Amino acid sequence: MIKVGITGQNGFIGQHVYNTLGLFPEEFERVAFHKDFFEHDHKLDAFVSQCDVIVHLAALNRHNDAEVIYNTNIALVSTLISSLERTKSEAHILMSSSSQEENDTAYGTSKKAGRRLLSDWAAQTKGTFTGMLIPNVFGPFGNPYYNSVVATFSHQIANGETPKIEVDGDLKLIYVGELVAEILKIIREKNTEALYTVAHTAEAKVSELLRLLQNYKTQYQDHGEIPTINNTFALNLFNTYRCYMDVANYFPVKFTQHTDPRGSFVEVIRLGVGGQVSFSTTVPGITRGNHYHTRKIERFAVIKGKALIQLRKIGTDEVLDFYLDGDQPGYVDMPIWYTHNIKNIGDTVLYTNFWINEFFDPEDSDTYFEDV
Repeated sequence: MIKVGITGQNGFIGQHVYNTLGLFPEEFERVAFHKDFFEHDHKLDAFVSQCDVIVHLAALNRHNDAEVIYNTNIALVSTLISSLERTKSEAHILMSSSSQEENDTAYGTSKKAGRRLLSDWAAQTKGTFTGMLIPNVFGPFGNPYYNSVVATFSHQIANGETPKIEVDGDLKLIYVGELVAEILKIIREKNTEALYTVAHTAEAKVSELLRLLQNYKTQYQDHGEIPTINNTFALNLFNTYRCYMDVANYFPVKFTQHTDPRGSFVEVIRLGVGGQVSFSTTVPGITRGNHYHTRKIERFAVIKGKALIQLRKIGTDEVLDFYLDGDQPGYVDMPIWYTHNIKNIGDTVLYTNFWINEFFDPEDSDTYFEDV
C-alpha cells in the first residue's frame, strides 16, 4: 500500500488525482491534506511523516501582482522542504511545473525556481524527486478565468455568455485524466527524473476550441443531440463541456411525444456517435445503478412509469433529485464523475431505455460502484 498525499488536494488537478487514487483502494492510501497545513509546522510535519509519495500541486496561478505569485510559489516549496528536512522524510516528491517555465512570467519563473529548489534538496539528501513539466491542462471542474481557456469558454458558452478570443494562439494540451494517468505511472515506476516532460496529447488553436465548444452548445445543450466524436480529444472536450452546464436546472429534458389513435411515438436519441442501447423493466421499489463513470456518456430515458434519478458528484454531499414520469417521457444524462441511480417510485413496472457511447467491456468497464 502506497500512502500518497497531495498538496493542493482540492484544486483542479488535485481533486482529479485524489479521486483517481480512490479507484485503486488496494494499491493506494490517500493521506488527507488541508491548505492550512502550510501555516502550521506541526500539521505539515504530521502530513509529511505519513506519506510515501507527495504530489506537490499547491501553487498560485494568477494574481494582479506578479511579485505575489512568485513569492507565494517559492514560499510553498521552501516550507515543504523545511518539513521534509525536519521529519527526515524519504517520500518520493513529485512537483508539477509548467511548460511556461521559459516564459518571462512570474508564474513560469517561480515554477522553475521551485523545481530547482526541490531538485537541490533531493541531491543533498539523496531524496527521491520528479519535476514534471506539464502542458496546458483541461478537463471537468476547472475554474473559469483561472485554470484554462477551455474552462473559461465552457463556462461562458454553457451560461449564455459571449466568449472573446484575446490571442488566437496554438495550444498544446493534455486532458486532466491523461495527466493523472501519467502521474500514477511515475509513482508506480518510481521515476526519479528531475526534469520529466509530460507530452501533450492534442494541439488546437484557440479559435478551434471555441468552435467545437459552441457546436456542443448548439447540438447537445440546445437540441439534445450527441455530437460526432471522432477521437479521444473530442470525447474529452465534450465531457469537459458537459460539466459546466447547470445540471440541476437543465435535467430532466422532456421528449416530444407524438400521439395518434394507434398510440404514441417518442424519439429517444439522435447520435453522431455509436454505442449501445439497452432496455429495462424495474419493479416498484427497486433501485438500479449507484455507480459512476470517468469517460462514458450515458442517457437514462424513462418511457413508462414513475422514476427518481439521483446524481451526486464524487467527493461532495449534494444529491440532485430528478423526478420523471412516463406520461411525459424525458431523460437525464450522466456527467462523468457523478455517481447515479434510478429508482422505481411508482406502483407499476418502470420502463427505461439506457444508451451509453461505447460497448460494455468487462475488462475495461469504466464503472465504479458508490452509493449516491
